[in-house]
Amino acid sequence: MKLACPSCGALMSLDIIVAHDGARDAVQMALNLPAPLGKLIIQYLTLFRPQKRQLTLDRVADILAELLPLILAERISRNGKEHQIAQFVWAAGLKEIMVRHKDKPLTTPLKNHGYLFEILISQAASAEAKMEAKREEQRRQPPAREQEQRSGGMKDVGQHLAGMKAALKGGQQEPSISFAELTAMAQQKERERNQPQEATHE
Repeated sequence: MKLACPSCGALMSLDIIVAHDGARDAVQMALNLPAPLGKLIIQYLTLFRPQKRQLTLDRVADILAELLPLILAERISRNGKEHQIAQFVWAAGLKEIMVRHKDKPLTTPLKNHGYLFEILISQAASAEAKMEAKREEQRRQPPAREQEQRSGGMKDVGQHLAGMKAALKGGQQEPSISFAELTAMAQQKERERNQPQEATHE
């Protein structure tokens, strides 16, 4: 049985892969990769291929052995600092490095994962900033129940004002209720709505 490399199209017997220590290790580690990352990792491996020869299976196994524990741990170390890198950030970072290589070819073969790590750290910081902005927006918004209560009180006042306006426009007698009384009514309704909550807290 022969297998074709999805990256370069080269054919190799499955028996040879199983018999070769480096190839067997590479296959086993590839099977442990999270599904969305498998294809991206294979594309990334091409950046380590020498110019005039193929990437050896031993080298593939070494690269996978370097990356797999970091991907599963969702953490990398760069310049003495630890960075949390979620798997979706890994996927975004791998896509980004291949896009950059396509737009402006990198100097290959790569010697290490330093360039990828810089992209991952930047992507993680951007994702965290967006999440923090979303959390801050949620903190600023009042709870739905409180917002509904406030809008309900204002709706009552609005209805009374609309009634006054209609009465005046129709030449009817001006309602006896004043704006101050309307405001007091709205405040009373707000207190009545809050009483069950206050009793619960006590």
